Amino acid sequence: MNTTRVRAALVVALMVMSFAVAAAWRPTAHWADTRPKVSLASLFPTSFGDWAVDDRQPVQLVSPDQAAVLNKLYNDTLSRTYVNKQTGQRIMLSAAYGGDQSDATRAHLPELCYPAQGFQIVSKRTGSLQASSGEPIPVQRLFAKMGSRLEPITYWVVVGEHVALTGPQQKLAQLKYSMRGMIPDGTLVRVSNIDADMDKSFALHDTFVQQMLSATPAALRSRMVGKAGA
Repeated sequence: MNTTRVRAALVVALMVMSFAVAAAWRPTAHWADTRPKVSLASLFPTSFGDWAVDDRQPVQLVSPDQAAVLNKLYNDTLSRTYVNKQTGQRIMLSAAYGGDQSDATRAHLPELCYPAQGFQIVSKRTGSLQASSGEPIPVQRLFAKMGSRLEPITYWVVVGEHVALTGPQQKLAQLKYSMRGMIPDGTLVRVSNIDADMDKSFALHDTFVQQMLSATPAALRSRMVGKAGA
């Protein structure tokens, strides 16, 4: 056998080994199966503090075509509008849960969803939200615009038990679970309102989330914001 054939045979052998290792390394167990299943509708309280769900009109936070895309990515979605009984202020909450947080089904971030609906992302910055437990939650702050509609947005993503804001962070969290032979689940939580004042709105978002977490049992709170030190 000449040198060229030997090299070709080695290349083929290495390719076969690579595919075999990749197949063996691919996790098959789902992290979601290791803990009780909870629906988003039961996870997020319908009333807390001065806030209560407004059921007078249906909530449509995304266009029908975007809703179809999200329904393929997620196992469970939730859209609600809350009204403050004292001030009349309104907060829109959207949550989406996927039991398989792998490459093809990673959370569809608002930076993609909003422009797909005609919005322009005017501002984007990372921040933190002080949870009732005292542990800060990393969040992403966006300011979206479409015509006269100005929408400040605060969101975060939980992969398994890790808060992961960006695509690379989600991938890193995914790899950590893969090394344990697990496929993590993922939850995206977004709150927003209609207001031209970004800073005032972000402060309102923080107060809303803090009160919501305070009204949520500790056993369920980690489903919303991850586990401290995870």
